[in-house]
Amino acid sequence: MREQMTQKPTNNSTMPSTKIAMNKQVLDEISTEHANEILQRLADEDAKISKRIQELALEYLTEVDPDCIAEDIFYDLNILDVEDVWKNSGSTRYGYVDPYELAFKMFEETLEPYIDDLRKCQELLMDEKAKLHCIGILKGIDQFEREATTEFKDWAVDAPYENFIEVF
Repeated sequence: MREQMTQKPTNNSTMPSTKIAMNKQVLDEISTEHANEILQRLADEDAKISKRIQELALEYLTEVDPDCIAEDIFYDLNILDVEDVWKNSGSTRYGYVDPYELAFKMFEETLEPYIDDLRKCQELLMDEKAKLHCIGILKGIDQFEREATTEFKDWAVDAPYENFIEVF
């Protein structure tokens, strides 16, 4: 979805092709953190650039497909590994870690980025987009509850229900 937004140099470009290739390579190597800093500096320096950055950012936020979100959530939850629960629970030098609580926490952490996207839409008063995010999250949780075959699901028994209710 986000790759669609990548601009390719046009034939009308005044830069030599080697310069364009060099610029692309530099952009490909920039970390997300640095890219955010660069965008912020550009936005602070020029009001027109700031407005364009905001327009492009809103395009990213407006592309919300509940079925895609549900599919991603199902996949992310379904790949949670019960071995991680077993390896990180039980007696530790810091005390006892309950495997069921750990599995519940892993479930919640997997949903966290999706819920963050939902909250961003709510904060920007994009109610329709927030609703679509919510639908996608609920569908993904429901699909995991009904279709998941992973052994992890047996350790996170209440997580789908409780997280479904919380998101709803």
